[in-house]
Amino acid sequence: MSEPRPIDVLLAKYSESHLNHTNEIIHFVCVPAIVFSLLGLIWSLQPMAALGVVLLSLAYYVRLSIPFAAGMLVMSLVMLGVLSVLPPPTILPLSIAIFVLAWIGQFIGHKIEGKKPSFFDDVRFLLIGPLFVLSFLYRKLKLAY
Repeated sequence: MSEPRPIDVLLAKYSESHLNHTNEIIHFVCVPAIVFSLLGLIWSLQPMAALGVVLLSLAYYVRLSIPFAAGMLVMSLVMLGVLSVLPPPTILPLSIAIFVLAWIGQFIGHKIEGKKPSFFDDVRFLLIGPLFVLSFLYRKLKLAY
């Protein structure tokens, strides 16, 4: 019997504090919103820095799963594309508002769940959250990851 892949271990551990359906739905909305707002915060300082963060995260995702890295590449390109067409003065205040609201949503979800967020135990789970959301889409589309 072979060892489970690191991505499977990380998703299983992340899933332990995301079993409540309401919390999952909140995550489906709030996790991508947090990613977008974080990229927006960085973009407002320097657009190339936002691209750099995307490339660094993709390097990590490639080590975990090529299909997930491809999905995150598409998602990141869409988000960076949206940021590139927004009026520059709106990006920072919009990103701050989304960031705050999405994190409030996340903590409400975990209150409903009755479990603390996974990243309190391991900061890597901040990068696994988007893959958790993608995993539902991949399973629905019957895509291997």
